[in-house]
Amino acid sequence: MGGGRVRKDHPRVEAYGSIDELSSLLGVAKTFVRDEEIKHVLKQVQEHLFIIGAILSAEKPPPNIPRVDENTVRWMDRLIERYEEELPPLNRFIIAGGTRGAALLHLARTVARRAERRVVSLAEKSQVDNSILAYMNRLSTLLFTLARLENHRAGVEEEEWRGSY
Repeated sequence: MGGGRVRKDHPRVEAYGSIDELSSLLGVAKTFVRDEEIKHVLKQVQEHLFIIGAILSAEKPPPNIPRVDENTVRWMDRLIERYEEELPPLNRFIIAGGTRGAALLHLARTVARRAERRVVSLAEKSQVDNSILAYMNRLSTLLFTLARLENHRAGVEEEEWRGSY
C-alpha cells in the first residue's frame, strides 16, 4: 500500500506485520473467550488494528483512511478503568493462565508489547501519529485487564506469583 517498495525487514513491514499478527491472535482468542462483552471489545480492537496497519503500511497514507485518535485511546482508558473496578486489586504479580481465553489474552498482551516496540522503532525513522503510539502503549494494559476479567467472570481464581525459586 502507498506505492513504494521496501525490504521485508524494513521497520515499516515489521510494524504492520506485528499488528497483523496481533489481530490474528485476537481472532483466535475470541474463539475461546466465554464472555460476550469481551468478545465484542476484541472485535473493536481488531478493527482499530486494521486501521493502524493500513496507516503504517504507507509512508503517506491516503487521507480517506479512518484514524485512531485521542477519542479511541480515551475509549480504551475508560474500559480499563471500568473493568478494573470489577476486579479484585492486584497485590502481587499473577501467573498467566486460567481459562483458555484468558491464557490466550495473556499471550496476546505479550504480542501487543512486541508490536508496540516495532511501532516505536518505526517512529524513530518515520512519522507515526502520537495517537497510534498511545493506543499501542495502552493496548497491552487493556489485554491484561481483559484476561483478568475473563477469569474473574468465569469464576477462575488468579494464580499469584509467590517468588519461589
